[in-house]
Amino acid sequence: MILGSVLELWSSAWPAGLTMLGLGSGFALVLLIASEKLKVEVDPKIEQIHAALPNLDCGACGFAGCGQYAKAVLENPELLGQCAPGGQETSANIAEVLNLQVSDSGPQHRPVVHCRAHTADKTYHAIYQGIPSCIAANALANVQACGFGCLGFGDCTRVCKFDALHVVDGQTIVDYERCTGCTACAKVCPRGLIEMVPFTSENIMIVACNSKETGKTTRSICKVGCIGCGICVKQTDMFSVKDNLARIDYARYELNEQTETAMKKCPTKVITYRGKTAESLRQPAATAADS
Repeated sequence: MILGSVLELWSSAWPAGLTMLGLGSGFALVLLIASEKLKVEVDPKIEQIHAALPNLDCGACGFAGCGQYAKAVLENPELLGQCAPGGQETSANIAEVLNLQVSDSGPQHRPVVHCRAHTADKTYHAIYQGIPSCIAANALANVQACGFGCLGFGDCTRVCKFDALHVVDGQTIVDYERCTGCTACAKVCPRGLIEMVPFTSENIMIVACNSKETGKTTRSICKVGCIGCGICVKQTDMFSVKDNLARIDYARYELNEQTETAMKKCPTKVITYRGKTAESLRQPAATAADS
């Protein structure tokens, strides 16, 4: 009786199974034909350019990923040289694919953080207990007395794919051994503290402040802020003061006796160096005796 039931079930099921098998095979054949008919031919040069790129998809070139940049640079060779992580070597490899000659693109741009204040140097109006993000904290007034300084929540550290930025005692530090100049950190900082500057040497002189407050106000809220005194300007025209803030014109950048004097005479020591071997990275927080 059981055998009869099995045979009866099989006799009624196999036509449906055979039909499904036929339909599956038919659909597979249709998809195979469609894939061949609709296949987009990829220029082999795009694949060669893509292979020459670091494939980090960091967006430093201005495109969403290396694949899009590879296609764009083939269509417009003037975009050559925009891969910061790859640097000169990658540009040379792409130029070889395109049968072009590439000249020296000049010094590599690297980020500098225009704030050197440690936690002890800063004045706080309240203890921030919101989302641990610079963007979120920046949306609130009076979290930190200086409305221009580093908030220290590390948005820049999280967007860096190379682990090149770290917040140490309230100060954002760049590890120039790891940094590729991808610009992600500069783009994410809500206060515009991070600037990409041309590193013409291993270490570069910077003004490590972004405050546009008057000197009197700056002194009351930060122990290491620029007070816009103009002493640096009197030494060399490489410096200028605008909106109570000293800045360096990197088009005129040249280290000499005058620039070193400007750094030494700065009353708040806000003129300093950044780079792979800059000793100033290890400067301790200011003390009450220093202010």
